[in-house]
Amino acid sequence: MLEFNWKPDKTFPIPLHLQIVGYIKEKISLNEWTIGTKLPSQRTLAELFEVNRSTIIAAMDELAAEGIVQGNSGGGTKIINNTWNLMNQNYNWNGYITSSNHQSNHMMIQQIDTAESDPNMIRMGSCEPAPELIPQDKIQGILKKLSVSSQPLGYEEPKGSPFLRKEICKYLKTIGIEVNPSSVLITSGALQGLQLISLGLLHANSIVYLEKPSYLYSLRIFQSFGMQLSGIPFESTGINIKKLSEKHNRKRGSILFTIPTFHNPTGTVMPVEKRKELIHFCEKEGLPIIEDDVYREIWFENPPPPPLKSFDNNGLVLYVGGISKNLSPGLRIGWVVGSEQVIARLADIKMQSDYGSSSLSQNVATELFASGLYQEHNDNLRKKVKVRRDTALTALNEHFKDIATWNIPTGGYFIWLKLNNPLSMHQLFAKALNRKVLVHPGYLYEFHSNQHIRISYSNATLTEISQGIRILSELVIEQL
Repeated sequence: MLEFNWKPDKTFPIPLHLQIVGYIKEKISLNEWTIGTKLPSQRTLAELFEVNRSTIIAAMDELAAEGIVQGNSGGGTKIINNTWNLMNQNYNWNGYITSSNHQSNHMMIQQIDTAESDPNMIRMGSCEPAPELIPQDKIQGILKKLSVSSQPLGYEEPKGSPFLRKEICKYLKTIGIEVNPSSVLITSGALQGLQLISLGLLHANSIVYLEKPSYLYSLRIFQSFGMQLSGIPFESTGINIKKLSEKHNRKRGSILFTIPTFHNPTGTVMPVEKRKELIHFCEKEGLPIIEDDVYREIWFENPPPPPLKSFDNNGLVLYVGGISKNLSPGLRIGWVVGSEQVIARLADIKMQSDYGSSSLSQNVATELFASGLYQEHNDNLRKKVKVRRDTALTALNEHFKDIATWNIPTGGYFIWLKLNNPLSMHQLFAKALNRKVLVHPGYLYEFHSNQHIRISYSNATLTEISQGIRILSELVIEQL
């Protein structure tokens, strides 16, 4: 039975019938609705989407014209094609845009990206540190120092600045990872690391395991390269290794993507013993791991356990880190740590794509690490972010105690709010946006989730955090 947990947004500038076309295409492209699937009647679809029947007719005509669905007299409408190129082929620039391999962002992600630039918006969906959390004075001081030095700003080595890689190796040693600079690749943010892994190590039809929920569901990185996401159930201590084993025995996936430290969106931290158990399982099965560890330094009371990479004796883990989440997103500095053979491959791919990350940014990052300013900044950041977390928890206790439950994060930027009763997340998101409050609905992280909301306390001010949570509670109560 088909599930419908979305409705077109009547305030959005895209016509309703085209929003419906986009939604159906997305369901097909994610293999949730397969070839041969029979769609509900036009009358039923109109009721489900809360639109006029004429809107449904226009949407079906559009899909039929593109060869995606076919209507038979008395037999209803069926999905007859799931080819991405066919679904988007036209004879103008729009055809070139939509038929490319790289898929467009989820429609709601596009709305979020637009709303993020609104100066009047209470940004409680962002994982970007607020301007006052970025050490502007320290960075400016380093830039002044560099401006009078004789350091060149030409292209760096394929793997990145040798000085920066050396400093990163020193830092990694403090968290249990001992590697040489030749095993480190500098990237333009951690996200580029995932893109390079997709391009350089995986292939079309690869199965990528990931936690369910996971922020990766809101991205198009792996799907754009023709790969399949396969969700593994999540529990209070992280990914369910038993379920991973059962699925791997059936599907034989290519790689596991995991965020064991301050998981996005749940904030969960995987315990040490479970980390060792996961490494043991993956070593036994020959299943490589991508470890995303970008939130590691944002801890409050106690530092988190060592990374999975620290327990890796066979080069199985590709460790992805960076400074965008805890220091400065604008510097665009991240890194991938792996075996020399893998790093050489990824460096070659990177040189083909951008010829290296910014030399200026790499010089700034090198100085931050070498001078001790990076550690000093992290110590200050934790204190400030903890105040934001506590402000959010106080507001939740005041406004949500009877209608939801939530985690108490020990680090990171997120609270994973679970409403006691399901509701239309699309409507809640639209109403919140109208009230100038931006949050992330749970179904961006887990398909069909209609009870979860990810609340971020990294960017909004303390006053905005309290105000935003109050407004959100009012909107939830209206829908219950």
